Amino acid sequence: MARKTTRRDFFRGRSAAEAAADLAGRTGAAGPSSHPDEKSYLIHVTRRAMACQFELDLNAGQYPQGTTAAQNALKLVSQLEEQLSVFRPESEISRLNRTAADAPVQVEPRLFELLKISAEVSDETGGAFDVTSGPLWKAWGFARRQGAVPGEDAIAEALSRVGRELVELDADRHRVRFRKPGVELNLGSIGKGYALDRAAERMIEEGVGDFLLHGGQSSVLAHGRRLERSADRQAGWTVGLRDPVRPNTRLAEIRLVDQALATSGSARQYFRHEGRRYGHIVDPRSGRPAEGVYSATVVAPTAAVADALATAFCVMGADAALAHCSRRPELAVVLVCPGPQGSGVQIHQAGFEEGRLKLLP
Repeated sequence: MARKTTRRDFFRGRSAAEAAADLAGRTGAAGPSSHPDEKSYLIHVTRRAMACQFELDLNAGQYPQGTTAAQNALKLVSQLEEQLSVFRPESEISRLNRTAADAPVQVEPRLFELLKISAEVSDETGGAFDVTSGPLWKAWGFARRQGAVPGEDAIAEALSRVGRELVELDADRHRVRFRKPGVELNLGSIGKGYALDRAAERMIEEGVGDFLLHGGQSSVLAHGRRLERSADRQAGWTVGLRDPVRPNTRLAEIRLVDQALATSGSARQYFRHEGRRYGHIVDPRSGRPAEGVYSATVVAPTAAVADALATAFCVMGADAALAHCSRRPELAVVLVCPGPQGSGVQIHQAGFEEGRLKLLP
């Protein structure tokens, strides 16, 4: 749906800035905190897909075709869900999971490209990101939202079916083959970001160059700029970052200039067993839930890469994540970690250009 906003009647009576900030309260990514009178009005278009709400903001009155382009872009997201979801038996990924251990399976070229990106991120992060880690997620009960500590045999069995090396990619023929039975792909940790990238492509193809895309509770993609009424005409779109431990507190503001942002963390999705806390992000290398990072927010050129690295950085830990960013000048990161002796939080950040990150008191 789409509608023109006013200062008093937008997104349940709040400004676009506050509406986006509300999204951040659920995920870590959000909109500007400046006063709405300094901003132009927005067109807000939404569509339910991939078990979340996708949202697209446009500068009102800037593009005559803007609303139609936004609706088409979000329709594409729904089409991608039909291809990528493991919860749809007839999706291309489900078909691949059923048959690729028996014989090579040819897949759609853009899906093959996504699998290549997934493999590259896995290699770059030493296996901290892995789209074959579904068996571990199931072993720990997170797939059913009924977390439970599995036995060592169950962890070992799941680990035997996890690993980027178990998926053979034939780039010449766009074919995929699993090297053993029981391997499965789940693109949940990169699929929403990929959908945002594809939606952004559609917007640009239709002649719209200024927009902000949200994908559910974790991903944002900004292109062009938010029109300003004030003299401050900075490029890009400003989004906010919430404290994962205190969700009613805003931690920082980040200005995105033709960039994407993704947040991953287990501050809210976890279970306790015998006094110990187990988060829902499982390390595909050890087979056990990752520890040491409450949330990782990554800024990257594409939403797919930001999505994947946000998960990987939660697994890698602060030191390795910061080192990775130091080798990749196109990346930036904010890590929220437990404070000394588990009290409070520590914030680590790297890679931001001057004026792009504002940490709030």
